[in-house]
Amino acid sequence: MRAVAALRAGRDRREVAELLGVTVESVTDWWAAWQVGGLEALVSRTRGRPVGEHQVLDPDRQQCVRQSLVDHRPEDLGLGGQLWTRAIVSDLIALLYRVRLTEQGVGKCLKRWGLSFQRPDKRAVEQNPEAVRAGREVRWPAIRETARAEGAEVLFADQTGIRSDQVSGRTWAPRGRMWFTVYRGLFTAEVFCDFLDRLNRQFDRPVHLLVDRHSVHRSRKVRAWLADHPGRITMHLLPAYAPETNPDELVNADLKRTLLPTSRAHSVDQLVDEVRRFFHRRQKQPHIVCGY
Repeated sequence: MRAVAALRAGRDRREVAELLGVTVESVTDWWAAWQVGGLEALVSRTRGRPVGEHQVLDPDRQQCVRQSLVDHRPEDLGLGGQLWTRAIVSDLIALLYRVRLTEQGVGKCLKRWGLSFQRPDKRAVEQNPEAVRAGREVRWPAIRETARAEGAEVLFADQTGIRSDQVSGRTWAPRGRMWFTVYRGLFTAEVFCDFLDRLNRQFDRPVHLLVDRHSVHRSRKVRAWLADHPGRITMHLLPAYAPETNPDELVNADLKRTLLPTSRAHSVDQLVDEVRRFFHRRQKQPHIVCGY
């Protein structure tokens, strides 16, 4: 538009090109476009195909594949292995719909579906597989349906600790959101009740909170807090020795793997500040869930 205005004022095309730092050919093209279509012809247009156009899988099939990744492991669907990789997702799509996507194409789909590449934790030998199965197939769907009927939030929570003197296979999974608080010293019932107070003030609707079986979560003080706030926060205990059922464990691992090797804290105050900055940065990257 500036080039056309200058040309209409009588300036030479070469002079306009030098003034705007473009080629004479560009100025010529803009002038020709303006003569044919006016100012509307000079408006910038988004390049490339519209999002979703000519995709191999229609939206319903994409949703089916995404839900398969969320609800099952590869071995559950006869593909072998415990972790979803781009190659195995490509195999799944080929199995379901007889089309083959490249690994790069699968990666773009996974990101578009709101999935991120995450590292699962090892399973404890004390874990009760039947309790984990019942949690996933019975209790979790019941909690989700109850929360949906109440218009409630569903959150996972976990605690972690780091020390200033500490030395320090992924899979595709859904992204989430995160709320956190940083505390000093030991994890106690008072710390957790303070977190519950803050969480309670954060939401104007009920919350279903899934936690591990830490003694603090089962303490008398916590039970009393829940009794004093009926209908606000309903707490559910996850199966014992099953950290993979709590996505917050990924937050803890991320904190220790990322922060500790680079920490320059020389005091508890500096360490607290670094931890807060770490979580604030992660809040802007929606691939983590809730912790304290």
